[in-house]
Amino acid sequence: MRFFVFLHKQFLNMKPFLKWAGGKGQLLEVISSNLPLSFNTYVEPFVGSGAVLFDILSNRRNVERVVINDVNTDLINTYLCIKNNCQALIVELTNLQEQYLSADDEERTKLFYDVRDKYNKRTSSEVEQASFFIFLNRTCFNGLYRVNSNNYFNVPHGKYKNPKICDKDNLASVSTALKGVDIWNGDYEKLKEVVTDGCFVYLDPPYKPISETSAFTSYIAGGFGDDEQVRLKKFCDYINQKGAYFMLSNSDPASVDSNNLFFDDLYSQYHIQRVLAKRAINSNGNNRGEVNELLITNYKNEALLF
Repeated sequence: MRFFVFLHKQFLNMKPFLKWAGGKGQLLEVISSNLPLSFNTYVEPFVGSGAVLFDILSNRRNVERVVINDVNTDLINTYLCIKNNCQALIVELTNLQEQYLSADDEERTKLFYDVRDKYNKRTSSEVEQASFFIFLNRTCFNGLYRVNSNNYFNVPHGKYKNPKICDKDNLASVSTALKGVDIWNGDYEKLKEVVTDGCFVYLDPPYKPISETSAFTSYIAGGFGDDEQVRLKKFCDYINQKGAYFMLSNSDPASVDSNNLFFDDLYSQYHIQRVLAKRAINSNGNNRGEVNELLITNYKNEALLF
């Protein structure tokens, strides 16, 4: 039996290498408090920036296997480059960082859109493409990832004064942490083959929009609408039938419309907890603040907060 290598102390402070809409950094305490008491395999079908993943890698000694996945090919390419070719990626990012920080405002804007154009052509090497991905994430508006129907990244320049584009130490820590992780790219349903008794699956899909200004479902071309939310619930049913654990995060439509019980009805046979989260991605600063989000699980015991 191969147990996952518990990371040394110097890696305990590693953090996601991306800014991410809906990232789970601020909810790690409540998520961690609600994890199953024991599981041998960790699966994350929508890995995003990986806040929960890196918490698991840092703190769970008894995990034998870790499998992450995302449908976003560019994101997964970036994970793979960090895992397998981190030093080359750091060289590319350092070059971009030096160009950007030494430029004036007009030159920075031009560099941003030049890189965005190269990124959208997708003709560069895997390492270059990964460097573009991180560069755009660190310099675009609010770290938002959004694509149009042609899968072109279309978020505007963020105009930060001193963004940290290349965090060498953190990238090195993340690279070490990913060495034992299986990294997949595709639809989450193919992960059925790794879901077994004793497995824990954490699902953080594109959220159901609860207002016109929160519609960030264009994370992939085609979006993630209600039909996809229903399909995902069937995947959760499969996890439950296999004797595995799942935890699902999503928005809470009832927080803005008490009659909108979409998830309460859809997951009525499971345990639903409402937690407060601060969300800052909104063009109107007056609309930023704490909102309810949902944690839905198929387990409940005295060690949890339910």
